[in-house]
Amino acid sequence: MEVRDLHISYGHRLTERARGLFGKRNPDNHKGHERKGRTMAVKNVSLPIYENEVLALIGASGCGKSTLLRALNRMNDSIDGCLTSGHLLLDGEDIYARDLEPELLRRRVSMVFQKPNPLAKSIYENVAYGPRLHGLVSKKGHMDDHVEEHLSKAGLFDEVKDRLKDEGHSLSGGQQQRLCIARATSIEPEVILMDEPCASLDPISTAHIEELISEIRKDHTVALITHNLAQAARISQRVAHFHMGEMLSYGKTKEIFKDEGDEPTHETTRNYVMGTFG
Repeated sequence: MEVRDLHISYGHRLTERARGLFGKRNPDNHKGHERKGRTMAVKNVSLPIYENEVLALIGASGCGKSTLLRALNRMNDSIDGCLTSGHLLLDGEDIYARDLEPELLRRRVSMVFQKPNPLAKSIYENVAYGPRLHGLVSKKGHMDDHVEEHLSKAGLFDEVKDRLKDEGHSLSGGQQQRLCIARATSIEPEVILMDEPCASLDPISTAHIEELISEIRKDHTVALITHNLAQAARISQRVAHFHMGEMLSYGKTKEIFKDEGDEPTHETTRNYVMGTFG
């Protein structure tokens, strides 16, 4: 996946004409962001997201990380007044192309949120619902195998195999988050987005999720937001640091955290990583 020259702003609700002039139809036209009353959330960001790697997005609250992450599967589309220009490419195809259905995109780019949000369904149905909806698995016996595979992948099957008919909400917080990850992987996406997936979890549950992320990147590309710098250092291969909507630094994790890259890490990034700047 690749982000090119991305600009995102918020403001008053846009008319269809304004969206046509400044939005999806003219992705290289950024003038719409300059309109009065608009606030830039992401400014001129370009970065590659490499296959089968974990990319950690770091930076202070309000720096644009979540806005960027939501843009990667077009979740910002539902926000009135959100304007996006630039290019976001998945296998060379612009995900903001007018003929690309967001629902189909989200089958290829799934999302795990900060707070576990299992469906109001059984544990089994939380995993089976997506594959059934997208026609990935049809026969009951095959679905049973599919559910077991992805619950096992999430390290959860042995804990729930005798209670698959129980509600997903009956699980503990850490188990619910692993169920949400199983739900995300069950539709076999190319990319999984994670917005602070461990923020509401205890240290033991966090360790389980980190191990799981390291395992699932073998089959999926992962982009995640974290405020836990030690976590970013442990589980990511690359890091992007954001400040006030701009990407100040991007590179291999060891280069960002140890400043070993060919180019000096931005001073603000060094201060943030060292804990001397919020």
